[in-house]
Amino acid sequence: MNCDQRHPFPHGFPGDGGGSPQHSAQPPNLVPCWSFSPAQERARSRGKDRGFIGVSPCLALIVLLLFLLVFAALGFEAYQIYKMQTELREMRQGKPVTEFHTAASQIGLYEPELQGNDKDNRPAAHVIGRIEKEVFRKTLRWEAKVGQAFFSGGVAYRIEDGGLQVNESGLYHIYSRVELIFKKCSPTSWFVHSVFVRRTGLSSPLTLMEAHRAGFCARQLENPWTSESYLGSALRLQKYDRVFVNVSHPVHLSHEHYANFFGLYKI
Repeated sequence: MNCDQRHPFPHGFPGDGGGSPQHSAQPPNLVPCWSFSPAQERARSRGKDRGFIGVSPCLALIVLLLFLLVFAALGFEAYQIYKMQTELREMRQGKPVTEFHTAASQIGLYEPELQGNDKDNRPAAHVIGRIEKEVFRKTLRWEAKVGQAFFSGGVAYRIEDGGLQVNESGLYHIYSRVELIFKKCSPTSWFVHSVFVRRTGLSSPLTLMEAHRAGFCARQLENPWTSESYLGSALRLQKYDRVFVNVSHPVHLSHEHYANFFGLYKI
């Protein structure tokens, strides 16, 4: 059937009241019709709007970026784990630290050998009390290789005189504690605890801190009586200074290692 798209409706209609019918100029074999876009073209246009497999390009880009971020995070975490494992392996393969430098032993210094990153450690030292059985010196000697004793940053212990020698100038916190046991304590019992330094260019030692203890027994006691003293302060030291501890009555010192100690560290 042919259809004329120029005239959607016929121009003439039969009139009322017996008049002769009016004939349209359009041939009778033509009927009106309407034009529509092909279904295939409409589907294609919708497909272009939605993108590949019905997903918009913007949404697909966001999903891709999220996947990339996840993979980047996983890769960074794997790198950190590998780095930690490598550092742990290097620590396990490190060489043991020797106890003495040959040169230091010859001049009476105790200074553990420093290797690797230990050379960058802050100067510090801590020594603990040594039990004297025959000679009781006012300038105390210390245990430098047992318990919690340690050295770092170039600080050396002088075996012959009990001093701690620093090899770097600066501000140091210096501390010392002593504990004394008096078998017979009386109101006249006393002792002095002091810390001093020997410095190049000075003929006599320089006292840094000092404590006088007296009157800790109000009456005569037949039982042992314990008294202690602690000194600590921030003080400036020069390179090659040697720091010592004095006790006026070393014969009364406690025989407990950890009751008496001495140390310093750079601030």
